[in-house]
Formats: sequence, C-alpha cells, structure tokens
Amino acid sequence: MPTYWLSDSQKIGVAFCSGGGFFFLLGLILFFDRALLAMGNILFLVGITLLLGPQRTFVFFARKNKWRGTLAFWAGVLLILMRWPLIGFGVELFGIFILFGEFFKTIAGFAYNIPVVGPYLARGLQVAGDKAGANERAHKDLPV
Repeated sequence: MPTYWLSDSQKIGVAFCSGGGFFFLLGLILFFDRALLAMGNILFLVGITLLLGPQRTFVFFARKNKWRGTLAFWAGVLLILMRWPLIGFGVELFGIFILFGEFFKTIAGFAYNIPVVGPYLARGLQVAGDKAGANERAHKDLPV
C-alpha cells in the first residue's frame, strides 16, 4: 500500500471538505435548501480547519488584501443560517470568488490541455483570476 503525504487529520479534513461540497451541491440542486446549505458550509469550514490547521486557516481568512472576501463569505454563511439562503448564497459566492480567485489561474494552466474547449476555458479562468485580484506575487502569501 502506498504511503500518502497527508496526515490522518488532514485525510479527515479532505473527507469533511468533500462532504461539505456534496451537501452544498445537493442544497443547490434542491432549490437552495437552507439546511443542506448550512450543513455544507459547516462541514467545509471544519474540513478546511482540519486540512490546514487552525493557525493557517486563521491566516488564510485574515489576510489584509482579502478582507472583503472574508467579510462576504462569513456574511453569506450567517445569512444562510438566518434563513435567507438565496441572498446568502449570492453573498457567499462573491466571497469565495474573492478568496479563492488566485486559484483560477492555477486551474487555467491545467484546463488549457483539454481538447477543443480547453483554450477557451483557460482564457475564461485567466480573466476570472484577474478580476478576483490575482497577480504574480499574490500566491506567495497563501498559507499552503
């Protein structure tokens, strides 16, 4: 059996993040079901904390250049928990776009190799990364 570079708590974190994504997607499919969206958010946040660790998670959300994304993400989570799932989802989606926008450029490098639609998809992801504020040095302050 091959050894993996993830520790046991990080493997559990990946499972929680996957479960959070599943519940979040299921909540969207079932027309913004508040309970499923809230469960997805909670599982995702617990998974990120287990995956990165508490200190790195705090550093990720507390970066000065991403304060708008952090504020929007947490406001969206709060709105979903306060029974405003449609508005909360929109606000949370904006926060996720700002927080994880730098990752779009990384995905664009991989998407370019997809036949037929790859260059178009890569260009769209590149533009989305630029709109989210990603630049050449932005990834250097990420905690991972």
